[in-house]
Amino acid sequence: MKGYKKTKIGVIPQEWEVKRLGEVLKIGSGKDYKHLNNGDIPVYGTGGYMLSVDSYLYDGESVCIGRKGTIDKPRFLKGKFWTVDTLFYSYDFLNSIPKYIYYIFLTINWKKYNEASGVPSLSKKIIENIKIPLPPIDEQQKIAEILSTWDEAIEKQESLIKEKENLKKGLMQQLLTGKVRFKEFSEEWKEVKLGEVCEIKKGQQLNKLELSEIDKYPVINGGINPSGYTNNYNTNENTITISEGGNSCGFVNYIKTKFWSGGHCYILENILEIDKIYLYFYLKFEEIKIMRLRVGSGLPNIQKKDIENFKLTLPSLKEQQKIAEVLSTIDKEIELLKDELNELKNQKKGLMQKLLSGEVRVKIKGKIK
Repeated sequence: MKGYKKTKIGVIPQEWEVKRLGEVLKIGSGKDYKHLNNGDIPVYGTGGYMLSVDSYLYDGESVCIGRKGTIDKPRFLKGKFWTVDTLFYSYDFLNSIPKYIYYIFLTINWKKYNEASGVPSLSKKIIENIKIPLPPIDEQQKIAEILSTWDEAIEKQESLIKEKENLKKGLMQQLLTGKVRFKEFSEEWKEVKLGEVCEIKKGQQLNKLELSEIDKYPVINGGINPSGYTNNYNTNENTITISEGGNSCGFVNYIKTKFWSGGHCYILENILEIDKIYLYFYLKFEEIKIMRLRVGSGLPNIQKKDIENFKLTLPSLKEQQKIAEVLSTIDKEIELLKDELNELKNQKKGLMQKLLSGEVRVKIKGKIK
């Protein structure tokens, strides 16, 4: 193809180069911070911000990558900062823009370079020998600016989601406790046990060999996410579930599709005199209390009798429906914002693939490069 060349890392534009990371930057090691005093300099580990101290390890733009533990989550830092010994930082960039290198880091399959059989680990030598495509400096800058625009949009969207979730949390606190009521309702609320308003059933455990990642129906067990998928289902859609066992026991969910209820999953059926959506919001609001019902020091679990005896306070059915309507509206708004966020992330991913490979070129100083 005219204007392009074949290289060891693939087809790239003619004027781009292939460089080892060690040729365009230096790798620095993080250090222990415990001898430092509290201050305003952030300390970062592989999981992100940890605390602030009174000294810094580096001042400037840097791309960080985990040395041990989480090795596949690059982080872009600027200004004064400190990194712990499990997080590498980079400096002395030669003919390269730190932000461009950050986006390149996001495309690297870091797990492929793992050197340990136990806790994932990277070494400076491994990182320095990774080959990357390197455009001229002005094109790097333009690519970084374009992708940064998407990052800013993503951050703004995440902030909107957080604000809306905080609003929902506040409304749940007010509406589900009766602190704030709609003016058309004045009836006293009544206290009931969960087992008095619904039937609580335990699912049926499937063998791990029966699970896959591609089948139609999710298998809901003791975790927050499905434990796998299967071609059969034993529970209809729009069902409230409560995790029965495991580290997440007590987790409340509302499954909108048909699914397989596993052996560590309680399902709520035959719900009487109570709005199902209201009940879900109420139990979700009280999730921490439900989690406190867990027993067992090994594999924690929640006994069926304890779930059945869990107390809840109910307004009239019409007031329940009104509360559920308000909270459902906010949920739909949050879901829409999350869909928009996923679209932005997909757009960024597509742009990165095209811009960082040179498949699509950027316009610089009046001409297409």
